[in-house]
Amino acid sequence: MAARQGARIGNARYTYRLRVSVTAAKALAAEWGRCRWIWNECVARSRKAHRDGESCGPAALDRMLTEARAHNSWLREGASVPQQQIIRDFAKSRAKALKDIKARLPVGRRAGMPKSKKRRGSLPSLNYTKRSFRIKDGRLQVAGGVELTVVWSRDLPCEPSSVRVYQDNIGHWYCSFVVATEVEALPGTGRVIGVDWGVTETATTTDGDYDLPHAQHGKNAARKLARYQRQMARRVRPKNKPQTKGYRAAKRRAAKLAKKVARQRQDDARKWAKRVVGDHDAIAVEDFRPKFLAKTTMARKAADAAIGATKAALIDQARKHGRDLRLVDPKYTTMDCAQCGVRAKHRLPLSERTYTCIACGAESPRDKNSARVMLVRAGLYPAGVDGGSPSRVQRGKAA
Repeated sequence: MAARQGARIGNARYTYRLRVSVTAAKALAAEWGRCRWIWNECVARSRKAHRDGESCGPAALDRMLTEARAHNSWLREGASVPQQQIIRDFAKSRAKALKDIKARLPVGRRAGMPKSKKRRGSLPSLNYTKRSFRIKDGRLQVAGGVELTVVWSRDLPCEPSSVRVYQDNIGHWYCSFVVATEVEALPGTGRVIGVDWGVTETATTTDGDYDLPHAQHGKNAARKLARYQRQMARRVRPKNKPQTKGYRAAKRRAAKLAKKVARQRQDDARKWAKRVVGDHDAIAVEDFRPKFLAKTTMARKAADAAIGATKAALIDQARKHGRDLRLVDPKYTTMDCAQCGVRAKHRLPLSERTYTCIACGAESPRDKNSARVMLVRAGLYPAGVDGGSPSRVQRGKAA
């Protein structure tokens, strides 16, 4: 995954908070109403085409938009670019769903077919291409004469090619710019590190100074979140009736708390990843997919550890700075000895936290041994922990 200095590594998103006036908020809401109508019309056309056995590709949807704008003056009042982009988003979503169906993926792993966006349940999200926005005097101006104040928390590395203006579930507005990124190479250190994921500690490494403890942000906020959810349960009204002011207030407080926890996890992950990438030339990382833990008794603790977000942050930082990051297959990493390479005959129960080799007798903490196995499998530490070569030892047998 290493890249040379100055090489282009693709696109990245730079997200900033927006300060939106009442007038701008009304204009964005009106624009989203028009885009939402177009999305729902695409859904209806797609379903009709499926029933009639006809095709419903992007070209047909573009013709639909042209006809709709010609016959509806309220559609022409809005900018054409976000309306065209909503059709592109619909086409991508539909194509992905059809691809998953064709691949015969299980229902739970498929991307569902696009559904209608309701007025109350859908949050505004407007996409603008390069010709429909500009940055002038530090303010973002988008098509339709809408001017937005950007909170510039950091500088853009180059001129953006597109921007997405959206609102989150607690009412905050953001803009997300797409920019081309290049490798920002760091000086070499001559050091390597192995990373093993877990729930006792989010990340265990071959160097104890870089271990990432489980911060338990979700557990610390669980009591407050439960109180807000009880308030919502007491104040909820039947489905077809508008919710009370108290219900909406409790729902907003719960959403703000959940957002705070997510940001705490993301902040910890980014700071740790930046430190690891800055101090090591090569990183061997367990290619761990924590989704299966959702069906176990550790589901809540595993979700609070945010392994997926931490792994993504580490990969992004390594890619940004041109470090050599190698993803390692996690199979049998808890059964192999990092020193001699012998594999245990039985899986270790989770309650057993010390690994003891059946061949060489080496003892080490279970997760530390797994982190060293990552280095060996990645070819970054082929001589093992104490100079022994795993290649000379047959699997399951002593040398």
